[in-house]
Amino acid sequence: MVAAGVALAAVAAFGVYLGSREIVGKLPLPTVQGCTVQADGQVNLNPEQMANAATIAAIGVQRKMPEQAVVVALATAFQESRLENLAGGDRDSIGLFQQRPSQGWGTPEEIRDPRYAAKKFYAALKKVKGWEAMRVTDAAQRVQRSAFPEAYEKWADESAVLTRALLGNATGAVACTVGTEPLLRGAAAAAALTDGLNLDWGKLQTTVPAELTGLAVPAANLQTGWRYAHWLVSHARDNGVKRVSFENLEWTADDGSWTLVENGSANSALVVAEVYAEG
Repeated sequence: MVAAGVALAAVAAFGVYLGSREIVGKLPLPTVQGCTVQADGQVNLNPEQMANAATIAAIGVQRKMPEQAVVVALATAFQESRLENLAGGDRDSIGLFQQRPSQGWGTPEEIRDPRYAAKKFYAALKKVKGWEAMRVTDAAQRVQRSAFPEAYEKWADESAVLTRALLGNATGAVACTVGTEPLLRGAAAAAALTDGLNLDWGKLQTTVPAELTGLAVPAANLQTGWRYAHWLVSHARDNGVKRVSFENLEWTADDGSWTLVENGSANSALVVAEVYAEG
């Protein structure tokens, strides 16, 4: 059940910049590797679920789908796979949305790609007349044609929380504990991170900061910046991300949460991600 969101007084000073945006500070963290999302409610996910949720949201933005479409997509993936990229399922169902090759969703290899699967879902949803005015479960059912048409509705609240955070409508809202033994380091980590960003968001003009191994992503505004920042934290485990900073908040793998950078100058033009160095 989604709990009430909490905004810390430590970041209240950002209200002058953020207006009506939700402000989230240091979040309660799981005792094992996992992620806490807090944006007018709270959701706890494991790193795989978090990364998949972030990709689903980003693909929705890339395809210029409205916010409610992301809520529907996330609720569908919650119900069908618990946001895990399953190798199989009922009959020939595969992947995040349990799409079936025999029903024309694509080849097994294509459907196992979370980005492909998300694009196919959004394309099918867009064809549903009037889906925007439907309940989450009704819109999802028009795409999925499940034997349990009401099942998607129970994930609507969690999906709305994730959508608010991943679309940049909350600040410092995704916090993950990922450990300090990354799967990738150095140039390989930076390259994988850049590739992932470009695949999920479309071609971005990233730069390489001179003082660290990693990348910087230009942010046209605060919402866009927090979209990228939350995506980077969501994908930290598999891409060797050590630190993410935006404005004067910073997430680190060591601490696992967002904290204010004391005496730091706010930078709302760049989102910076540092990866673990070689060795």
